[in-house]
Amino acid sequence: MRDDKSDFLKGTLDMLILKIVALGPIHGYGIALRIQQISNDVFQLQQGSLYPALHKLEKDKLLTAEWKATDTGREAKFYSLTIKGRKHLESEVQNWQRVSGAVSIILSTAE
Repeated sequence: MRDDKSDFLKGTLDMLILKIVALGPIHGYGIALRIQQISNDVFQLQQGSLYPALHKLEKDKLLTAEWKATDTGREAKFYSLTIKGRKHLESEVQNWQRVSGAVSIILSTAE
């Protein structure tokens, strides 16, 4: 059986990352862990997907990053949402809600 979870995630990864970062500054591993926890293990981000997405969001000025010590004392890059990132997230969430609502209507159509 094909793994459709990864296809879904590719289309929404930026939005999910921005939503998690909107909750407060967080490092990459923390983002992956929160997404996994909140999604009840439906989404499990691999480093090969997460870090390129974080770099792209930072390059696009949707996130800023600062090196800080983690709880374990190790240095990590902590990401924060920019004003531009917050506006982008709001727009993406509205679009997602519109699209998912339309899909729900189609799926609930009687055969």
